[in-house]
Amino acid sequence: MVGKLNEDVLEAVLETIPLEFSVLDENDNVLGWNKHKTRIFKRPEAVVGRNVSKCHPEKSLAKVEQILSEMKAGKRDKARFWIDLPIGPGGDKQKVLIEYYALRAPDGKYLGCLEASQNISGLQEIQGIKRLLD
Repeated sequence: MVGKLNEDVLEAVLETIPLEFSVLDENDNVLGWNKHKTRIFKRPEAVVGRNVSKCHPEKSLAKVEQILSEMKAGKRDKARFWIDLPIGPGGDKQKVLIEYYALRAPDGKYLGCLEASQNISGLQEIQGIKRLLD
C-alpha cells in the first residue's frame, strides 16, 4: 500500500468496502473479520484464534483444506466459486461470490489467507452504462 492510514481510517475502510472478509494466519487460525453485524456467514466472536476447520460446514471442509494446502505449497494463489444462498427476510436465493486469496510476503512466503464473500445478485442485474452522478 502506498501511504499510511491511521487506525480509525483503516477500520472505517475495512467496514465500508462492499464485501465481507475473514483473515487466517499461516496455521489456518482465524485472526479476525469485518462486517460482524451484517455478515452473510455469521460466526461468534469466540472463533477468533481458533482453527478455520471449526468455521465451515462438514460438506465443504475438505475443499477448504485442499485450497489452503495448495496455497501453502505455492500451487495456488486464489480460488473463486459461487453459490445460491437464501438471504434476507424472505429467504430468496441470492448469488454469493466467495474468493480465497493467499497472503504472501514480498519474498513469496505464505502468511495466511483472505476469504472474501459478497452478495453479487445486484451486480448481475447491471446493464448498459451509468455515468458518475447520473
